[in-house]
Amino acid sequence: MATLLLVGCGKMGSALARGWLEQGVSASDITVVEPNPESARDISTDLGVAVVAGADALSENFKPDVVVVAVKPQILDEVIAPYARFVASGALFLSIAAGKTIATFEAALGSDAHIVRAMPNTPASIGRGIAVCVANAGVNPAGRDTATALLEAVGEVAWVDDEALLDAVTAVSGSGPAYIFLLAEAMAHAGVMAGLSVELSNKLARATVAGAGEMLHQLPDPAETLRENVTSPGGTTAAALDVLMKDGAMKELMVKAIDAAARRSRELGG
Repeated sequence: MATLLLVGCGKMGSALARGWLEQGVSASDITVVEPNPESARDISTDLGVAVVAGADALSENFKPDVVVVAVKPQILDEVIAPYARFVASGALFLSIAAGKTIATFEAALGSDAHIVRAMPNTPASIGRGIAVCVANAGVNPAGRDTATALLEAVGEVAWVDDEALLDAVTAVSGSGPAYIFLLAEAMAHAGVMAGLSVELSNKLARATVAGAGEMLHQLPDPAETLRENVTSPGGTTAAALDVLMKDGAMKELMVKAIDAAARRSRELGG
């Protein structure tokens, strides 16, 4: 089993660590870098893994197979340089730092570094996320397989060859959970406006969105087919969809939203 160094153990980092442990990775094969003493104690107690305060606390003989970078993108430039020493031993660098490009890592670690950049999303915290990855030229098929296995601990994994596509990925799946929560919020509000109690309307919206999402997860049919299956001609669903789909209004609004998010992703990435 690979020796893993997890740099940063916030919500996404801890979700990954828990997923690895649940998949059978030994706690002794995981080392976490966490500078906050209180967080470090919690991580050590909850996960049973070794925790150090920084790169300088790692043994000179320590050579991880994979360095998973899960720090906030705002502090990446401050913390990444000391880990360049692991490039020479062939470590794979797997980054989930949003917006930080492969070029950023190559500038800090050197052009010989083996780098995979991944864009996961927050449902990873319950094992139902999806991550899209892109690799630099130094990553061989075995490295891709390693990155896939590590990320599959918290959900599905897909790959692209063009790093620029990660801006669109960020807009669709990275930000996407918020769109679904907004839909549930809007449905609950509309239910109250139609006379339902706040409690019941929230319950109905929450269960409906969750149930429909589970159907998408379990059934092979495309979303369009599932929509058509619950839409009887001239029925109540059709009446509602006539409003939502009039002149392509909802699809056009989503296109604009995804475009805005993708543009912002490009801006944040420099």
